[in-house]
Amino acid sequence: MQAKLQDTMKEILLQFAKYNAWANKRIIDVLLKIDEDELDKEVISSFPTLRKTIYHMWTAEFIWLQRLQLTEQPVWIEDIFKGNFEEACADWQRVSQTIAQFIEKQYDDRSFEHICEYYDKQKRPNKLPISIILSQLFSHSTYHRGQLVTMMHQVSITKIPPTDFLIFLAAKS
Repeated sequence: MQAKLQDTMKEILLQFAKYNAWANKRIIDVLLKIDEDELDKEVISSFPTLRKTIYHMWTAEFIWLQRLQLTEQPVWIEDIFKGNFEEACADWQRVSQTIAQFIEKQYDDRSFEHICEYYDKQKRPNKLPISIILSQLFSHSTYHRGQLVTMMHQVSITKIPPTDFLIFLAAKS
């Protein structure tokens, strides 16, 4: 799918959702091949390990998805998850794909103007348009994927595929 000036908000957000799932998968594919020790090796970043960064990204996407689905009591998955890393990554991919499906189901661009009311983790009320929530979700994931690349280099992982948006577009055309 190539970007055009006349793309609708829905088309643009759907393209970013698909990009997000694609880029997450590229990182996941690398991380599933490394030892548990490397996942949990402490490095300097926003989160101290690769695993904790992944779990943070997964939780953030899941929280936003639940808010978009109007879940009253969203689950902070990183606080309760007891499974293994492979299960976490599989669920994270499912969440990323469900976000794209959410966007696909919207009738038109007016859907993205809808104001979503939610409470943050500190129970403070917030209101944002769906388009802003989705933009935040995608930029947040991109930010942390960049950190993951730096963190992977710190634990001697050097074969890291690029996750640039333009590479995604080229791969899809």
